[in-house]
Amino acid sequence: MDETPFGLDDDTLHEECGVFGILGHPDAATLTALGLHALQHRGQEAAGIVCFDGRQFHSERRMGLVGDHYTDPATLARLPGDMAIGHVRYSTTGETILRNVQPLFAELNEGGIAIAHNGNFTNGLTLRRQLIANGAICQSTSDTEVVLHLIARSKLASSGERFADAISQVEGGYSMLALTRTKLIAARDPNGVRPLVMGDLDGKPIFASETCALDIIGAKFVRDVENGEVVICELQPDGSITVDARKPQVKRPERICLFEYVYFARPDSIVGGRNVYVARKNMGQNLAREAPVEADVVVPVPDGGTPAAIGYAQEIGIPFELGIIRNHYVGRTFIEPTQQIRAFGVKLKHSANRAMIEGKRVVLVDDSIVRGTTSVKIVQMIREAGAREVHIRVASPMIYHPDFYGIDTPEADKLLANQHDDLASMCRFIGADSLQFLSIDGLYRAVGGKPRDAAAPQFTDHYFTGDYPTRLVDREAATNVRRLSLMAGNG
Repeated sequence: MDETPFGLDDDTLHEECGVFGILGHPDAATLTALGLHALQHRGQEAAGIVCFDGRQFHSERRMGLVGDHYTDPATLARLPGDMAIGHVRYSTTGETILRNVQPLFAELNEGGIAIAHNGNFTNGLTLRRQLIANGAICQSTSDTEVVLHLIARSKLASSGERFADAISQVEGGYSMLALTRTKLIAARDPNGVRPLVMGDLDGKPIFASETCALDIIGAKFVRDVENGEVVICELQPDGSITVDARKPQVKRPERICLFEYVYFARPDSIVGGRNVYVARKNMGQNLAREAPVEADVVVPVPDGGTPAAIGYAQEIGIPFELGIIRNHYVGRTFIEPTQQIRAFGVKLKHSANRAMIEGKRVVLVDDSIVRGTTSVKIVQMIREAGAREVHIRVASPMIYHPDFYGIDTPEADKLLANQHDDLASMCRFIGADSLQFLSIDGLYRAVGGKPRDAAAPQFTDHYFTGDYPTRLVDREAATNVRRLSLMAGNG
């Protein structure tokens, strides 16, 4: 992942994206903007809304936060109509430029269509190359555009059937919304890696990445979109709405991404029927059972480590304190980062609360460790604030493998777990007095209540185990190209 000017975010798992859509409501664009605001944690680089007013489509796509653009009445006035979809973005494929901001829109033979997508296609590059070789002209570098081309090439009769035909050709983890002149279409990948929920507001269907987007507008949660399901909602001429839920012919077991619970989803969301905050507290409690330590205070690394730290403190029976205060107003750029200023890095985002730390044995609870570079700086900061001891406890297992389903992770050799031979070496690198991670079974029990079944894992957990739920087509193709290049003496 790209390093920001201060290196503030290069040691985190960056957010993916969030989607929201509504059909048949006179305030469709405004409600979509509110829904995207609730999903802002899933992507802060850009946001977009596409709507249809009965005659034409309207699009507003902007770099930056939802609140920077979609609270302006003039902007919302340019988004008329009673149907809309929206998207918040953190780029995992494609450059961070306006032409990649979603929803993407195209005029096809059957009329206009807009697409919004959370996740990644593991065969997206392969399909893109095939499409371009057959004459396609791509206007973006986003893998989402592949779906538009596949829809355009489908020979099936209706827009819903063409959409279903298109996504049957992609592999990976995704939740996706499409908007036509009369339809709002929702789809979720066959493994259910990415979450997608269906809601209802005054009889109008809504789809969103998380339930918190329903809560903000007072909508009722109906159900999760099932893995492999395509739901086609169509606005009829008399104003009624029909819902056609198409189940997959062969349904696979659902495998929600574990990092939705560990890091991505908002704590007040319900993902796969599980409250995220409760799951994170459970992680901390299980971590305390597996890795107790004699200490005086439990301190979360905010904000991700807070629920787990509460659970850890309650289970182990020592005080929980906010020993680190987070500054929520640090952007991705601040001032030109000279080497001297870069050293301030973590202190711009986190500052030690000396009164809660000085002279104490501190347990720092974090949600995950990726590279370990931020952990090094935080431990140093806590020691400088006067801590007698600093113990790191991580509420998820060690990350060994990169992700290809919408999480921006480093390559395997950049991950902390792969740069050290054992836990003791990692601990020395970070500078802590001790270091422990939650076990994979402890994580499974926190979220699902049962240990991991190696023969049939209940969740997507490849970053910990290497067990990818789909073929990595693009990865395999790139590996083969490198192998052939080396054999030919070009490497």
